[in-house]
Amino acid sequence: MTETTPGWLSSDDLEMARARMPILYVEAVPVRVDDSGEVISVGLLLRIGPDGTVSRTLVSGRVLHHERVRDALLRHLEKDLGAVALPRVPASLQPFTVAEYFPTQGVTAFHDPRQHAVSLAYIVPVAGDCRPRQDALDLVWFSPREALSPAVQSEMPGGHGVLLKQALAHAGCVI
Repeated sequence: MTETTPGWLSSDDLEMARARMPILYVEAVPVRVDDSGEVISVGLLLRIGPDGTVSRTLVSGRVLHHERVRDALLRHLEKDLGAVALPRVPASLQPFTVAEYFPTQGVTAFHDPRQHAVSLAYIVPVAGDCRPRQDALDLVWFSPREALSPAVQSEMPGGHGVLLKQALAHAGCVI
């Protein structure tokens, strides 16, 4: 069995790695779909950041050393949405986009002050009961139109709003 427990790097080692090389992440846009496969709602997590700000985010996390991308995606979905979310990870692990986060704002639409990160982004339908865990306060389901509203977009820092727009466009949501 491959060891993929969190903490594969100490906090100091992780900080040093972040300063020297890009870190690989996966991000998931949890959606509910109807019987024809059309997106009818998007799940956004409500979190409190280290600075005390409240924001809406997507499911996101690092890929651990010696961990498959599929396993990382499932681990983060379970961590953020709960054990009975019943995610349907795509058969093909081709992401709908690759988001490049830089510590310097303005290089791309994506910003993470801690690091340079490369994130593989997926749209993942969920069919079960979603109950946020870990550091998420709540999970709120929005219609695609509501998710793209200026009010919700303004609550999504670091480029997650841009990523959400790309996901919904990729899924064929015409607003």
